[in-house]
Amino acid sequence: MASHILDFLVLGNNFGTSEMRAVWSEQNRLEKQVEVEVALAQAEGELGVIPADAAKTIVSKANAAQLSLEEIAEQAAKAKHSLMSTINALQQQVGQAGQFIHYGATTQDIVDTATVLQLKQSFSIIERDTKLVALELKRLAKQYQYLPMVGRTHGMQALPTTFGFKLAVWLDEFVRHLQRLNEIKQRVLVGNISGAICTYASIGKLGSQVEERALSRLGLNTPNIGWQAARDRFSEYASVIALISGSLGKIGNEFYNLMRTEINEVEEPFSDGKIGSTTMPHKRNPAALEGLASLTAPLLKSVALIHESMKVEHERDAMSWRAEWIALPEINLYISAQLQTALAVLKGLKVNADRMLANLSLQNGLLLSEKVMFEIGKRLGKQTAHHLVYQCAMRAFEQNQTFKTVLLADPNLNQEFSEAELDSWLDPINYLGLAPEKVDQVIDYAEQSGVLA
Repeated sequence: MASHILDFLVLGNNFGTSEMRAVWSEQNRLEKQVEVEVALAQAEGELGVIPADAAKTIVSKANAAQLSLEEIAEQAAKAKHSLMSTINALQQQVGQAGQFIHYGATTQDIVDTATVLQLKQSFSIIERDTKLVALELKRLAKQYQYLPMVGRTHGMQALPTTFGFKLAVWLDEFVRHLQRLNEIKQRVLVGNISGAICTYASIGKLGSQVEERALSRLGLNTPNIGWQAARDRFSEYASVIALISGSLGKIGNEFYNLMRTEINEVEEPFSDGKIGSTTMPHKRNPAALEGLASLTAPLLKSVALIHESMKVEHERDAMSWRAEWIALPEINLYISAQLQTALAVLKGLKVNADRMLANLSLQNGLLLSEKVMFEIGKRLGKQTAHHLVYQCAMRAFEQNQTFKTVLLADPNLNQEFSEAELDSWLDPINYLGLAPEKVDQVIDYAEQSGVLA
């Protein structure tokens, strides 16, 4: 029976995807460890470290699917060792050739390299879905390139912008995330088969060749030197996943706020039968957005645990190592759920353009105080204009009058503009700056960068 929410039948898909759960399942962990043992035997057989016939037998007969996890677990409990029961099961499976299973390797060689094989699978999924999120952001940024909306700072209305500009900021982030993934791939997907303290002593002079040949068969890079005591690869990977998760959490939180009843500028996808509350039938809650935003915090805690695992005693210990067994699956499962949720939200996002336009006028013209100040500043000087426009803005706010009415009534200002000029200054469409142009610039860069290909 499942005891971690990641494996709950009812709630599990809110915290991870079935695809990623399969990658980090105990069965797949076993299969990857067997793959490493087989690749090691094959390389050693080809180089004459072990008998060639024994290597061929191991390659042909070793089969993780036919091993019993239950029996391996039972033996592991007795041995109090994480790999010995797997080795024993393999030895029994392949017969006499099993004498040469795990030849010259140490447990961490097999477990670490198998973990990297799981990371390789995870990497592919994350890279794919990060790219899909970026493509959706690109599509939406172009679609809403010219749709004006309120830009907010400190939670308050600030200046007009466009919805496309907001999306383009996020697109630019995801282009960088894809670049980061590309940059770290060669450093992260590196195996390690070098013996008890990484000196190849148990294999001999052919140790480096055995390692390189075995890792090549597994599709992994070969390290310059053993990394059992150097855990920066996992830490770098976790750091990049943390950045992606941070962006996704921010997007979820932003849409969550824009979906508030009082703002109502966007809505997450809604389907028949979706229930927001057990007691309030009218509720259309931002459940997907809450899920998207909520996973960043636990993911960051797991990333912190990975960073802590960089503290290794001497040439190797199991204290830091075990933390990775907990944190790496969690990181990958949480990010998989976030990416899939973000994709669903972006594909089905409802954009309330009318409400965006209405919210631009919510402050009766005060949103354009900066525009008015700069235009009057051309005639009176910026600081003088700031002082005079500030007084009018405060008066309009406190007396609940339109900004235009107060400006027209102010004797210090009304000689400096015509009503037609003022109307033009107070039109949000006329104060979007380079927002639409920046959308094109970001999209052009994204396409030229090659990461969306």
